[in-house]
Amino acid sequence: MRDFKMLNNSAIAVIKSTVPVLETKGTAITKRFYELLFAGHPELLNVFNHANQKQGRQQAALANAVYAAAAHIDRLHEILPAVRQIAHKHRSLGIKPEHYPIVGETLLAAIKDVLGDAATDEILAAWAEAYGVIADAFIGVEAGMYREAEAQPGGWAGFRPFTIRRRVKESGAITSFYLSPADGGPLASFKPGQYVSVKADIPGQANTHIRQYSLSDAPGKPHYRISVKRETHAGERPDGIVSNYLHDSAGEGDTLLLSAPAGDFVLDESHPLRPVVLLSGGVGLTPMMSMLLHLTAAQSERPVTFIHAAANGRVHAFREDVRRIAERCSRVRAYFCYSEPTDEDRAGGVFDKEGRIDLPWLQTIVPSPDADFYFCGPVSFMQRIYRDLRGLGAAPSDIRYEFFGPSGSLDA
Repeated sequence: MRDFKMLNNSAIAVIKSTVPVLETKGTAITKRFYELLFAGHPELLNVFNHANQKQGRQQAALANAVYAAAAHIDRLHEILPAVRQIAHKHRSLGIKPEHYPIVGETLLAAIKDVLGDAATDEILAAWAEAYGVIADAFIGVEAGMYREAEAQPGGWAGFRPFTIRRRVKESGAITSFYLSPADGGPLASFKPGQYVSVKADIPGQANTHIRQYSLSDAPGKPHYRISVKRETHAGERPDGIVSNYLHDSAGEGDTLLLSAPAGDFVLDESHPLRPVVLLSGGVGLTPMMSMLLHLTAAQSERPVTFIHAAANGRVHAFREDVRRIAERCSRVRAYFCYSEPTDEDRAGGVFDKEGRIDLPWLQTIVPSPDADFYFCGPVSFMQRIYRDLRGLGAAPSDIRYEFFGPSGSLDA
């Protein structure tokens, strides 16, 4: 990955002086940023997740990113992993170099609007210089990703039409879609844990919607599989526009537009004998299924512990698939935790723990903290799991996770 250009010492000092105000005003700045961005460039409404906007998750994620850039402005190399993670999302969404000047101008305007006279010409000039350095790094990283996505065997640029070959209802909430290229051409491989972006023009919607969905099958198949949870919510939180469209209207034979696979939440396969622990909550099991299927299909000797949390059996997808894998593969152990088991669940003995995954239980089922840990699920679930894995003694370098949507904090 390319490194950042050097900022001059004067700009670094000015940027660092703004860290305290960004800690308190960062979200106000990013909220104003998105207001200005969409007012001046409504075409960008075709790129952003409107639900994340309404919930404030996108604004909070951008505020955290701006704060991190300011706090690390004299050692930007430390945020290169975060740059690469965001760049994967950008490539899958179709973010291009021409978008960066728009974002830079709007960010400076938002800083000026929120801070008023405190945003001096010196501060705005320093932030303009810093933004240029950071944008240049993103553009360079993303250019390499675009080339790689298109040049790989079966790869493509932009969004490619795929045909829904099969729909399978996995639970009361999750349906799988088996997808193959509409042109009958070759299919790019992917790494277990990666995702694709689905681009949908939905009748009645003013804008195009793009959503990322993890690939839930193993690589090497003649299809991609995404397993989508129907997102329905009470109160002010909006229902999932794309997930409901897929559940209600996308049938076998229909076409979906997909990006090439992306994402850096992938299996580390550099240690062929090291144990793997996969933990998931709700639909967070989709990348874990890809990892599990890959580990058990490949010529691997790695012990695997698969731990999944669900409300109950009605919404638990892939339960029997995982049980069959554990039965035929002696190095796989599977455990299920239900927070609201039904009488039928209890009678059938289909789960291992009632309540939540917690540290005392993990200590009984995870043989050693010397393992590679992967987890995904709702933010509150991820916060608890991260805390418990640290309590278990897992090293931070052995813990990998992915947020569905904008990145958040694991500090509960």
